[in-house]
Amino acid sequence: MKQKPFLLAAEGLNKSFDGFKAINDLSFYLDEGELRTVIGPNGAGKTTFLDLITGRTQPDSGTLEWDSEHDLLKLNEYEIYRLGIGRKFQTPTVYGDHSVVENLILSMAGPRSIWHSLFGKVTAVQRDRIAEILKTIKLYSEAHRKAGELAHGQKQWLEIGMLLAQEARLLLVDEPAAGMTDEETYRTGELLLSLAGKHTIVVIEHDMEFVRQISQGRTVTVLHQGNVLCEGHVDKVQSDERVIEVYLGRKSKAA
Repeated sequence: MKQKPFLLAAEGLNKSFDGFKAINDLSFYLDEGELRTVIGPNGAGKTTFLDLITGRTQPDSGTLEWDSEHDLLKLNEYEIYRLGIGRKFQTPTVYGDHSVVENLILSMAGPRSIWHSLFGKVTAVQRDRIAEILKTIKLYSEAHRKAGELAHGQKQWLEIGMLLAQEARLLLVDEPAAGMTDEETYRTGELLLSLAGKHTIVVIEHDMEFVRQISQGRTVTVLHQGNVLCEGHVDKVQSDERVIEVYLGRKSKAA
């Protein structure tokens, strides 16, 4: 049986900034419906990799294919967005003066001007979809509250909801647990787990407790100096001598 192609396939990517090699011969493969966590110390190339996927930055060399049909390196940012690749940055970027519902309407898939999005007629199908998203992100009771008044965690959930509204197939989520309370962090993990399978998700994260929550039975990728240091289940990754050395700056000693 022929193997199903990867949803995202990066091979031999390289990117340097003023002599610093942020991405170094990086190859990365992602199946549709997968929830993949990417970890690594500061400067490992995690954010630069997301920039390459979304077209914010162009590599010096290498290939980056989407669904075996599209060469992402030949597309502009808006064209990549239209393919269904959505990104949530570490700092939430919501429309603070608009309500939660209006943020979702503004993010809905399709060519919609801001005027039409906010003042045009919302169809019954769209209303149902918005209600479904509000329930998924646990903000149904906050639907008409201004986004700028939400707690930090709620803004993170709203931004994930905005990716759902745009019907993104791939969600690129950058450090969602940063600045959250323990309860918010746990609820964020539950949200991402509920979306896995329905969407493909890449999570960049430092909080290892959160990583363990969302990565049980799934692959974790460790980046170091712009390259994949190792991959595997979270227990294997955390006990890998190379990973310990990279994070702690020393090799672990046998007990």
